[in-house]
Amino acid sequence: MKVVVLVGGVGGARFLLGVKAALGLPAIGEPQQESGHEVTAVVNVGDDVWMHGLRVCPDLDTCMYTLGDGIDTEKGWGRVDESWSVKEELAAYGAEPTWFGLGDRDIATHLVRSRMLRAGYSLSAVTEALCDRWRPGVRLLPVTDERVETHVAIDAPEHGGQRAVHFQEWWVRYRAEPKAHAIVPVGADEAKPTPAVRDAIAQADVVLLAPSNPVVSIGTLLAVPGFRTALQETSAPVVGLSPIIGGRPLRGMADACLTAIGGVESTAEAVGRHYGSRQDEKGILDGWLVHTDDEADVPGVRVRAVPLLMSDVDATAAMAQAAFDLAQEGR
Repeated sequence: MKVVVLVGGVGGARFLLGVKAALGLPAIGEPQQESGHEVTAVVNVGDDVWMHGLRVCPDLDTCMYTLGDGIDTEKGWGRVDESWSVKEELAAYGAEPTWFGLGDRDIATHLVRSRMLRAGYSLSAVTEALCDRWRPGVRLLPVTDERVETHVAIDAPEHGGQRAVHFQEWWVRYRAEPKAHAIVPVGADEAKPTPAVRDAIAQADVVLLAPSNPVVSIGTLLAVPGFRTALQETSAPVVGLSPIIGGRPLRGMADACLTAIGGVESTAEAVGRHYGSRQDEKGILDGWLVHTDDEADVPGVRVRAVPLLMSDVDATAAMAQAAFDLAQEGR
């Protein structure tokens, strides 16, 4: 079976572990074996940013490290057994930004990526080269090779009202506390999905939306012209998993993001309706999984309630299996 999963960072990476387990694919650290399954993750690039002359791709790296057994499992991001000597030296020089830390091990990844990008390699080619080391067991594809960076218009009284900052500054430095008035994936309107992304979706047996942030993760994918069309045209069923449980995001600050894009409520139903049915002109869903005791009425979409807490790999595998089952119902 060919499975395509649309993902962001931490939550998307953990969901991919569950997808692998549900398909019986080798676990982290085990030798890769031939199987009848192929998993492709289409990854958000809107969080990407240049820091200290290095190209940082947080979501791609989080997926790569998580699936390659190099992630700091307590934080959910960054390298395990990390040290911070370079960060301390940069701070001693007063080199901004000081609010975004790059660990010493992590910097090696960014150095290789930046050198390859400057040599003319595409982000897709760079990601494939980095994955040669980590062997994630899934194919990681950036949604586009063009530069896309999400920016946020926030309250800034000291600047006379509002100002635009990179998503990373709003999210990491300010913890999403300043009110966001708009969230814009800058460059997305001039980008296009890579041929590999288009082919993966066209050839898929099922497409899953991980319970990632619906605005700055999945939403950034959908903002790339041609990506939504690819989802609408594929013969594969498209099933999403709600990132909202009991009116609260599974993780992060998705509620603040939903408010910023026009007051979408932090409910499973509202997010499902935000994605919409493939029976409609711009909708993308055939199926929608919500958490037990949550309810959702999404016209034209099959809705099922199942446990959606990614408490461990087994629980996450059960979520993925429920998505496969719901996809199969529509065939």
